[in-house]
Amino acid sequence: MTGSQLNPVTKHREFFGVPGALGMVLVLPMVIPLLYFVTNENYCIHGVSLDIEAIKKQIPSTWTQLSNICFHKQSWLFYLSWFSAITTLDLILPGKRMNGTQLRDGTYLTYNINGGAVSSTVVAIIAARVVSAKNYYVPELQFVYDHHLHLIAVSIIFSFAMAIFVYAGSFVPLTHENGLGTRERILSINGNSGNPIYDFFIGRELNPRIGAWDIKLFCELRPGLLLWIVIDLACIHHQYHQYGVVTDSILLVSALQAIYVIDCSFYEEGSLTMLDITTDGFGFMLSFGDLAWLPWTYSLQARFLSLPQNHVHLGWLNSMLIVALSGFGFYVYNASNNQKSEFRQGRLENMEYIKTKTGTKLLCDGWWSKAQHINYLGDWLIAWAWCFTTGFRSPISYYYVVFVGGLLIHRQMRDDVKCSAKYGEQWAEYKRRVPYKIIPYVY
Repeated sequence: MTGSQLNPVTKHREFFGVPGALGMVLVLPMVIPLLYFVTNENYCIHGVSLDIEAIKKQIPSTWTQLSNICFHKQSWLFYLSWFSAITTLDLILPGKRMNGTQLRDGTYLTYNINGGAVSSTVVAIIAARVVSAKNYYVPELQFVYDHHLHLIAVSIIFSFAMAIFVYAGSFVPLTHENGLGTRERILSINGNSGNPIYDFFIGRELNPRIGAWDIKLFCELRPGLLLWIVIDLACIHHQYHQYGVVTDSILLVSALQAIYVIDCSFYEEGSLTMLDITTDGFGFMLSFGDLAWLPWTYSLQARFLSLPQNHVHLGWLNSMLIVALSGFGFYVYNASNNQKSEFRQGRLENMEYIKTKTGTKLLCDGWWSKAQHINYLGDWLIAWAWCFTTGFRSPISYYYVVFVGGLLIHRQMRDDVKCSAKYGEQWAEYKRRVPYKIIPYVY
């Protein structure tokens, strides 16, 4: 396979091409601090109106103020120590060796699936630190809460640096010997347009690696995802030590989100067939999303509930209803994903499917006869459960369910375009047999 065949030039540009990519690179990093400015002790949005003047008073107005936030020494030391520690655990802890999906040159990348070991170790260390602390006061957790804005800035800058690193690295020639001969650096089919702005955003190289260490899978499931748990714990810690109370709402949402994170870690092998890993390159979109957007915006409910004006007491009935909704979402999400995983491993050969011209089988039975992405429905139900823990005091605490809904619809649309081009008539037949996209009988 020649270089042009292996790495075809990207024809279709997503996100409205270069203008959309540039806009998101410039705008999205400002959204995270904006969420902080409307959710803290000095200000929290109520109702549907924004107090612009109150927000302006918090925004740094001089270079010195901005510099103090972006280059806060202790925050950089904390974040780099965290990232280095998670990296070390990822490299030294044993796991199951697995191949990813077949690449365009016919080879397979090998992954060390040790997410369960990494997350368990991190949780055990944090638990030991909390239990051993006098009066359960942990300076590190209080630091995370008190330096929320500083750490947001550090995460954003670090995600930019990571994106620049992998983009520059994608131009470095790579050949090494393997069982099938020399292997070239494989670029993303979405990120080889030749335009540096667009390719930097979408991700030029498919699987950037340092040796056998896969940067994309690591960032997807390690530092940002586990930091999410730490931020939630920091919010609980602050509420307890500052106000002498821990509300059932903040405990519940933190517990549900921790279960979600641990579940992702223990079922890491399922990520190897996700669009992020198989199709998207690793660029600013994933670097920023994994390292900055995910931990600091997905933890918004805990941050919101930690504030004295937002202490929500759910009671047993409301708590059980929320747990039931989250449990049902988990059931739909895991049962559907497990069914597809078993089918791909040849364990459910009696189920109905459509065989494509590429040899792939499109499952259209069981869960996957209900909707094309029935697992997305489970994800969205979980998002609603988290947001319901905040009550109905402010629309800002429902940011996550709106964001995830839009994200899942966009992913479904991207997958539809990809599969239509790949499978042709078989994909059209599949859509006739499974007409609903995410929500059965609705959409």
